Amino acid sequence: MENREICRCMGVSYSDIYNAMNNLSSLDDVTDTFKQLQKTTSCAMGCGGCYNEIVNLISDILNGYADPPHHHHHDEK
Repeated sequence: MENREICRCMGVSYSDIYNAMNNLSSLDDVTDTFKQLQKTTSCAMGCGGCYNEIVNLISDILNGYADPPHHHHHDEK
């Protein structure tokens, strides 16, 4: 999973959300996690167009489907 910008209004990227979730103490459900992420990253506070993508991403991370973000694109030999 490459590190891409998810919330354009606030400039929040995939790694911002992933890292913020790792710092949360309790990940009970998607809605609760989303509210906590909003406090720490300000995601979806602008136009709100990224809301669904963030919710899907939270559920993927909670379920273990999402990979940690990669920062390097020059891995090929």
